[in-house]
Amino acid sequence: MAFTNEQIERYSRHIILKEVGVKGQKKLLDSSVLIIGAGGLGAPAAMYLAAAGVGTIGIADADEVDLSNLQRQIIHATKDLGKAKVISAKETMEAMNPDVKVNTYRTFVSADNITELIKDYDFIIDGTDNFPAKFLINDACVMAKKPFSHAGIIRFQGQLMTYVPGEGPCYRCIFKNPPPKDAVPTCKQAGVIGAMGGVIGSLQAMEAIKYIVGIGKLLTGSLLTYDALSMEFRKIKLPKKVKDCPVCGDEPTILKLIDYEQAECDGAL
Repeated sequence: MAFTNEQIERYSRHIILKEVGVKGQKKLLDSSVLIIGAGGLGAPAAMYLAAAGVGTIGIADADEVDLSNLQRQIIHATKDLGKAKVISAKETMEAMNPDVKVNTYRTFVSADNITELIKDYDFIIDGTDNFPAKFLINDACVMAKKPFSHAGIIRFQGQLMTYVPGEGPCYRCIFKNPPPKDAVPTCKQAGVIGAMGGVIGSLQAMEAIKYIVGIGKLLTGSLLTYDALSMEFRKIKLPKKVKDCPVCGDEPTILKLIDYEQAECDGAL
C-alpha cells in the first residue's frame, strides 16, 4: 500500500515518530477497533482513533442524542439532538477523516449479539456506563481471545485497565461480580465532570493505538486511576491472573455469556 500525498501530510506527525513511522501508520490503516458505547468515553476515543487513521472503526450504541449528553459527549452537537448516537458519531468521524470506514450497530450489546459484534475487530474499547455491560464485554473478550480496554468515570474520578489474552488478569479477576443493583450511585445521581470523559477516553484510544502499532507498555496487569481534584494519577499493580477466575482461570466455570440486570450509568470506580 502506497500513501497518497494527502495521507503523507495528514499523518506526518505520526510518520516522523521513530516508534510509528510509515510501517506503524500502515498498521493503523489496516486495523479495526470496535467501540461499545458512543458516550462520555466512547466519544473522545472514537474521534482520536479516527484522526489517527484506524482503518475500520465500529461503534455500537442503541441510544439517541439528548441534551444532557452534550456536556461530555463531544462527538455529538446540538444539531444532533434526537439523532441516533451511532449516526451522529459516524458523521463526525467521517467528516474528520475520509480514510476511515465506520460501521454502526444501533443496538444494545447483549449476550445474544456480542460474540458476533466483536469477532472481526482487532481491539475492543469498553465505553459503557454500567457494570452488567462491563462484565459482559470482559467475558466475551476473554472467551473470544480479544484484547480490550476497560474504563469507568464518575464525579471527578476515572480508571482504566487493558486486557490482552494470556497477559495479566481480566476485569473479573479484579472485580469478581457486578455489585447489587442500587449499591453504587449512578453518574446521573452522583454527577460527572465532562472533561473526565476526555481524559480517560483518550487514554483508551492511546492503549488501542499502542496495541495496534506494537509499541510501549500497555496497562496489562495494572489499573490506572485519576483524581482530577488532586490532579493525581496512580498506577496500581494488579495481582497476576487469578487461577480460579470463573472466566479466564485454569478451570473456568462461566462457559456461557450472561446478561445481568442493567442499571443506567453506573460503570465507574
